[in-house]
Amino acid sequence: MRHGTQHADLVPAELETALRGGPFHVALRAAIAARGLPLQRVQHHLSRYGVKVGVTSLSYWQQGARRPQRPESLRAVRALEEILQLPDESLIRLLTKDDERPGSDRPPGRSYRSLVEASDVLERLLAELESPLDGGLHTIGHHERVRIGARRELLARDSHHIVRAHRDGVDRYVAIHHGDPGCTPERIRVHALENCRTGRVRWHHETGVLVAELLFDTRLRTGDTFLFRYGFEDGTAGTSCEYVRGFGLAGGQYALQVRFDREALPVRCHRFTQHSPAAPRSGRQELPLSGRHRSVHLVEPRVRSGIVGIGWQWE
Repeated sequence: MRHGTQHADLVPAELETALRGGPFHVALRAAIAARGLPLQRVQHHLSRYGVKVGVTSLSYWQQGARRPQRPESLRAVRALEEILQLPDESLIRLLTKDDERPGSDRPPGRSYRSLVEASDVLERLLAELESPLDGGLHTIGHHERVRIGARRELLARDSHHIVRAHRDGVDRYVAIHHGDPGCTPERIRVHALENCRTGRVRWHHETGVLVAELLFDTRLRTGDTFLFRYGFEDGTAGTSCEYVRGFGLAGGQYALQVRFDREALPVRCHRFTQHSPAAPRSGRQELPLSGRHRSVHLVEPRVRSGIVGIGWQWE
């Protein structure tokens, strides 16, 4: 195991300042410059750690044009700490620190670190189900409904999903639920509502991540479409302030509806987007709450890679 003081005597003063105050891309650029390594050499060293990152991505990272956020990218950051002879956790810590600066517009408990940990956990849970991130299905349409209870908690959500197979033999879909901070994933119930049945379910208590296998009654061939519905019954956490949906790839239409209990109505609601969990939020737009239906919604005609969500304030 490495220790934070292991390379302290090798860190120049300018780099030490960047590592202490950030932001991440400035520290990374300073570290690469301090070691005198061209990006091609950095990429070569990463490959020896079994991590594949393009020179273009490394360039974007040190310019601040993009930030590492996928599990493979975060493994690269940890490897870079060794390759560049930096103290343990120095670069990963800056990603967290940048994310938690004032004005980062994040609800309590949804720090970048928590999202990083959830991403790593999700990868392990999917591996337990022998499920790749690409399950052989493209989303044509996804209508998601979220219910917020009288205690302001995320009570339940259900999904109406239409997919198309892009390879032969696909017979399942793995649904992912990331509960609010403090949830109890072992108490969350999975419901197969239409054209599917529940298979294996796995969860991780500390991060609140749960994955559920939804089995089809048929094996799809390339080009086949399939419609199914499923849901999660939660209600195990405290106050909920937002619901987000991440997309690894571009896809079809996505609609999100959030409905509130008549005894607990928020004072305002808004939609937002993010390029990645590490990126700042943008595209903020106020959403009027329907008095009759006590709900707000958004529609993305064609989703892009990244995050879209609805947030709300209680008072």
